[in-house]
Amino acid sequence: MRGGWLQFGAIAFASYAIAEDLAYSPPYYPSPWASGLGDWEDAVEKAREFVSQLTLLEKVNLTTGVGWMQEDCVGQVGSIPRLGFRSLCLQDGPLGIRFADYVSAFPAGVNVGATFSKELAYRRGRAMGAEQRDKGVDILLGPAIGPLGRSPDGGRNWEGYSPDPVNSGILVAETIKGIQDSGVIATAKHYIANEQERFRQAGEARGYGFNISESSSSNIDDITMHELYLWPFADAVRAGVGAVMCSYNQINNSYGCGNSYTQNKLLKAELGFQGFIMSDWSAHHSGVGSALAGLDMSMPGDTAFGTGLSFWGANLTIAVANGTVPEWRVDDMAVRIMAAYYKVNREEAQIPINFNSWTRDEFGYQHALVSKRYGRVNERVNVRARHANLIRQVAAASVVLLKNKGSLPLTGSEKTTAIIGEDAGPNILGPNSCPDRGCANGTLAMGWGSGTADFPYLVAPAEAIQNEILYHGEGVVTPIFHNWATSQIISAASQSTVSLVFVNAGSGEGYISVDGNEGDRKNLTLWKNGDELIETVAANCNNTVVVIHSSGPVLVNEWNEHPNITAILWAGLPGQESGNSIADVLYGRVNPGGKSPFTWGKSAGDYGAPILREPNNGNGAPQVDFTEGIFIDYRGFDKANKTPIYEFGFGLSYTSFEYSDLEVEPLRSRPYIPTRGKTKRARKYGESDDNLSSHLFPEGFDRIPLYIYPWVNTTDPAKASMDPHYGLPTDEYVPSGATDGSPQDLLPASGAAGGHPGLYDVLYEISATVTNTGGILGDEVPQLYVSLGGPNDAKVMLRNFDRFTIAPGEAKVWKTTLTRRDISNWDPVSQNWVISEYPKTVYVGSSSRNLPLSAPLPFRKH
Repeated sequence: MRGGWLQFGAIAFASYAIAEDLAYSPPYYPSPWASGLGDWEDAVEKAREFVSQLTLLEKVNLTTGVGWMQEDCVGQVGSIPRLGFRSLCLQDGPLGIRFADYVSAFPAGVNVGATFSKELAYRRGRAMGAEQRDKGVDILLGPAIGPLGRSPDGGRNWEGYSPDPVNSGILVAETIKGIQDSGVIATAKHYIANEQERFRQAGEARGYGFNISESSSSNIDDITMHELYLWPFADAVRAGVGAVMCSYNQINNSYGCGNSYTQNKLLKAELGFQGFIMSDWSAHHSGVGSALAGLDMSMPGDTAFGTGLSFWGANLTIAVANGTVPEWRVDDMAVRIMAAYYKVNREEAQIPINFNSWTRDEFGYQHALVSKRYGRVNERVNVRARHANLIRQVAAASVVLLKNKGSLPLTGSEKTTAIIGEDAGPNILGPNSCPDRGCANGTLAMGWGSGTADFPYLVAPAEAIQNEILYHGEGVVTPIFHNWATSQIISAASQSTVSLVFVNAGSGEGYISVDGNEGDRKNLTLWKNGDELIETVAANCNNTVVVIHSSGPVLVNEWNEHPNITAILWAGLPGQESGNSIADVLYGRVNPGGKSPFTWGKSAGDYGAPILREPNNGNGAPQVDFTEGIFIDYRGFDKANKTPIYEFGFGLSYTSFEYSDLEVEPLRSRPYIPTRGKTKRARKYGESDDNLSSHLFPEGFDRIPLYIYPWVNTTDPAKASMDPHYGLPTDEYVPSGATDGSPQDLLPASGAAGGHPGLYDVLYEISATVTNTGGILGDEVPQLYVSLGGPNDAKVMLRNFDRFTIAPGEAKVWKTTLTRRDISNWDPVSQNWVISEYPKTVYVGSSSRNLPLSAPLPFRKH
């Protein structure tokens, strides 16, 4: 056959999926080419000019990673020395720079979700981008909006914002703007329906004893895809995100990085994405197939870490040279990568890479995998600036006050303060002693996995609280960091004026298991005897305050109404300033204004969308059926008429607020007309040479072992590709229409970044008054919800929010809007958004279940 290595596996599985009558992902070809849509015009034009100078080998070098541990960063593509273009550096992650020193550890994404603050999301993104920029990183591997949070026990939920698509979409857009305003390309990940760690990679699952041959398939219908999981990605595209990372899982039995429907149709054609799609690390499963299905960059380049084999590299060179992959497709890959580069003005912001992911020593090997080229690899540049102040502010702003019977805020002059629980203290081996934070020792300030960063320091809660009490100079402090020291705990609690109990529950990425939590949490209970610890303290102290550090909701129903528990706070995963931020809230320097970014149920069964824990398809791909549709988290609770303990959007304050004067004003708008017409023809850029002899390794070239290069070893394509199936006819694996570069029909729901431009027309202006009726300054988060009125619609759905600081007695008029998208449903028949004829209602209040203001929306047909 013509093409690249290991095409056959992808074809075989597609046939298997159809044969077994499993969920099916329909094909969509060809892969759309970048058009310069919207404000991408200048960036795409610059990219075309750059790519026009490139040879085929240079284009391939730009699209293919050089291999795991072969350069400084977790991912790097090849360079273009002839034009002075250095290798692009890709680095984790969504809360700070992984594998680097002198960097900050920011609060996790879920904490940003709890702030409900667009301003703080932007400022955090800008600070993270600045640190990556100053280390020499070109592409930041974050923020995360997948997983969205279908299941509360999902291991990586904390990397994103919340299970609500609007909260996630608004905050991811602000984060992206902040990152890219710093001159670094942001990456929205993991695309898409990547909602559990278990079975996400067949090899990883086999390591846990599961006999499966393929990664799990997230089986999802068209409506749920559009109204829930694709929604925040549309906001990311609309915000101008430069890169999207496809995920490990399959979607309707087609791998995420080879899924033509999700990549070509949904992301590129419908949402108008102009940047590039990169694979998650080792999520690339085929050569020609993934190229035609829309993948633009292979990361980290090798088929498996350290093999020196690649689906692309020389195999992509062969596939283009022999015509299996059209040249315009690899040209478009390169244009998209360079368009993202120019979109963030990277040519002005780029500085040399000055760190190394594989050693903290100043000197080491440039190519760590093979111990080649020894020299200085770490310049130990301190990029933290004054970000600690922002980290502390975001962490404090994210604290959710769940219960307060008047015991908070504390004064600092309490006679005796007991600080109880391992979570109050330090990890005695050091905050970075466990690789990628894969342990549960001491206070919990981030989850585990590739989305972590090293702490430059970690302020434990006990340290900050003790400093607070010492500042006031009168109180006695009794810390106990052992959760099973029952007699000491009883003694301390019974003698204390206030007992502060710290408990936690973490989660993380699937390649690390912590106490049997294989990424995903094995249950929703507190860790390390936490529930018994709380009840022991509460039984002996009538002023017990509970602080929870967790990656998601935990079950609190056994003790939350205990009369001696006077306050409960959720502090999430707050990053390096953990102790200072909770002390700010406990002692009243910060009036808590965070809102819960998820629902707190009475039992795990209340959530209705559990992790699939056992294979259900023989040794084939486990089938994860999203039968709940759009009804996750509070939407599911509302549908099932289940009363939560604390609902989504809930959070108390040290003051009080009142809502009044809801007004709805319809606005004139243009009619919504489905997009029609055709694209322009695909174009080729740069030099073309289909002679393999032109692509041989240069004579005398000093090769690095196992490094991924674009050159071929021989002019015999079968030997060069190392493909055992070379010689099959292309019609057996090249889908119909996949190589067609002629003008293509535009989709009805397309037309702008994020979808049809009419979706973002404002149809209504909404205003309401929020009054601080208490005695102190405080933050409130007014939340706008709608009911679309149909029998298959959620009871209410969040559509906007803001966060305000309001003085005592002050009345703040909140003005917001509803767009056409906000009141539309996805119609799978017309493949477009439509406004149904069902009566619609708008609500304003302080949480998903505290909505004192409501009004009907005047009917809009279009």
